[in-house]
Amino acid sequence: MPEPHSHAHGGGPLPKARRLTLLLLVPAVLVTALGMLLLWPRDTPRATEAAGPAQVNGIVQSVTRQECPPAPAGDEQPVGCGTATVRLSDGTTAGAELPYGPGSPEIETGDRVVLLALETGDGGFAYSIADHQRTRELWVLGAAFALAVIAFGRWRGLTALAGLAVTFGVLLFFIVPAILDGRSPTLVAVVGSAAIMLSVLYLTHGLNITTTIAVAGTLASLVITTVLAEISVVVVHLTGVADDTSNFLSITQGDVNMQGLLLASIVIGSLGVLDDVTVTQSATVTELALANPAYGFRRLYGAATRIGRAHIASVINTIVLAYAGASLPLMLLFATGGTPVGELLTGQLIAQELVRSAVGTIGLIAAVPITTALAAFFAHRSLGGARDEEPGRNPVGGQVDELADRRPPVESRWAVFEDQEVS
Repeated sequence: MPEPHSHAHGGGPLPKARRLTLLLLVPAVLVTALGMLLLWPRDTPRATEAAGPAQVNGIVQSVTRQECPPAPAGDEQPVGCGTATVRLSDGTTAGAELPYGPGSPEIETGDRVVLLALETGDGGFAYSIADHQRTRELWVLGAAFALAVIAFGRWRGLTALAGLAVTFGVLLFFIVPAILDGRSPTLVAVVGSAAIMLSVLYLTHGLNITTTIAVAGTLASLVITTVLAEISVVVVHLTGVADDTSNFLSITQGDVNMQGLLLASIVIGSLGVLDDVTVTQSATVTELALANPAYGFRRLYGAATRIGRAHIASVINTIVLAYAGASLPLMLLFATGGTPVGELLTGQLIAQELVRSAVGTIGLIAAVPITTALAAFFAHRSLGGARDEEPGRNPVGGQVDELADRRPPVESRWAVFEDQEVS
């Protein structure tokens, strides 16, 4: 006669997966919330109004091409000069000079443009076209992106977009203002990254043991990445001021620790790829355990690690290509400048990117064994502590082939909050 069973409610013992998830989630949330409270910006510098001519929008009605003024001897003769008739956003029509020179936008009839309004001595305005308007095109592209994500990912795609909104929220309302307020960029980056990770991972993948293991692996790898970044930046003598942007920021915002800002950028930049690796490894171990219950800890760890090696190899190539693509104009400039390779690689700008990519990659490599070991351990325990049996045998002596036609159970996204049967 089957034994009676009941549902765990209220005062009953929490199931193992639920207990483990809450055991990690609650302290992590409390520590992160405390860190954000202590580091929250309280005296952020207010944005000042940009100096210079006012900007207005308009639509080009007609374009008249003209020959450009002669260039000084030895300089290339510019092209693209002329004037345009533009209907402004207030309904009036005005003439405007076309932009010309290297990198200037090409203006055609019907283009929506941004104009600079320069006040003249008689109280009027002289207009010149500065750039194209891009608001409509960017909104269309953003809508296409969101629709593609939702169409393919469905509910999970929607939660991924919500996670993206959380990421931007933490960056814009906590990390950036806190750094401008003079807080330690490294501490702000670590706390902000933890807030992003806890929110996004659980929001996207659900409150279950698979996500909890990914969170634990990400936290451990994030700590390793932060320590390595601290050591590398000091040992390589990087100041964080390597280009015009960082130099301008150091002049205008003297309270910002530029070396700490570099550390923060390394930590935040590593987080996105860390999430990818840890979630993949945790889910891989779970699926392997469900597909073959005969696998014990050693076999689960070995199989998932082999998958992790392939994943890391492709991610490393992705990181290198991403940096190369972003800095391609700089690479071309160095290539045509005749700078020796040794001097090129050891310069502040390139050395900074080398440290960033090397530290991030080491953190990714560390994430694979850490997450895989945690996932294999808990998957092994959840299947009753099965030992590494011979291939084709399950823990109770039956053939795994008998389970081939059974579909593995799907873990609920919110498993920790669901009632589970206990004998």
